[in-house]
Amino acid sequence: MLIFDAHLDLAMNAMEWNRDYSRPLEEIRARESGKRDMPDRENGVISFAEMRRGGIGLCVATLIARHVKPANKLFGWHSPSQAWAQTQGQLAWYRAMEEAGEIIQIKDLAGLERQLNAWQSAPDTQPIGYILSLEGADSIRSPKHLERAYEQGLRAIGLSHYGPGTYAQGTDASGGLGPQGREMLKECSRLGIILDATHLNDESFWQALDSYHGPVWASHQNVRALVDHNRQFSDEQIRELIARGAVLGAPLDAWMMVPGWVRGKSTPSGMGVTLETMVTHVDHICQLAGNADHCGIGTDLDGGFGREQTAADLGTIADLAKLPAIFGRRGYSQADVEKIMHGNFLNFLRKNWN
Repeated sequence: MLIFDAHLDLAMNAMEWNRDYSRPLEEIRARESGKRDMPDRENGVISFAEMRRGGIGLCVATLIARHVKPANKLFGWHSPSQAWAQTQGQLAWYRAMEEAGEIIQIKDLAGLERQLNAWQSAPDTQPIGYILSLEGADSIRSPKHLERAYEQGLRAIGLSHYGPGTYAQGTDASGGLGPQGREMLKECSRLGIILDATHLNDESFWQALDSYHGPVWASHQNVRALVDHNRQFSDEQIRELIARGAVLGAPLDAWMMVPGWVRGKSTPSGMGVTLETMVTHVDHICQLAGNADHCGIGTDLDGGFGREQTAADLGTIADLAKLPAIFGRRGYSQADVEKIMHGNFLNFLRKNWN
């Protein structure tokens, strides 16, 4: 079954983790043997071959470069210009992978339909389609830079990431949008860029949805009723997104899937984290909606974590192909499974792209 993964940090891993996704996964892991600069070394789960093996023919792929002010102790770039330059380097990697025939950028409805037809005819050999998104808007120095990014193919944007941001406040931060955030949303509306509500703190979330009336999705966001943390959405927020016609992608970062996860200490098997756990989050949203029309997959795999912090029954991203059977055992019809695995995000794009 075709899988649409709504959140993959491919370029970040290629450029900052130095992972060559064109090589076999075991080779990628072997080249990281003995390295300890990142907690997920030797534990990555993605390669282009594994994506094709699992049927991930479409994804939302990110640019990400956070600008951090002096008081912010999170990792990031010390100026918006540096952050912008970092995203341009990531974009250059996507272009190189396009030239190599590994991926193809999807910027409009015609391109989306071409990719779907091509993938259906030869999934083993076709480039993987990607839609370009920006996770955290700090690298956008001005409205002209946003327009330039749109011309480069940017089609979705999250205003914030972790901590305080220039345009909105993110996970674990406090406060709302401010005038710069509202101006950013006006430009997004003018250009038709999708607002990704992921990572917005509660105040910024409500202000953003009040200010922005264009298309909204949440590429990788789980349920606060199941894991009580501000990184997740409350039922009230989920209902608002449903009312706006949004689709929410379910991520596979273990600390977002079960309560009580301790980074560096907890293990997937020890905490009982499986693909079934992710399905429970999806099911919660479906129950709130009364249907399966607002859920999708947004794994965030290799998003700063690997096998050490994801579902115990996921060895590579190809194991997403196990999900349809799990949904089936939970009573979901074939039509609803297809909606969750790809159909809802495709329908969202068909509705909102001209």
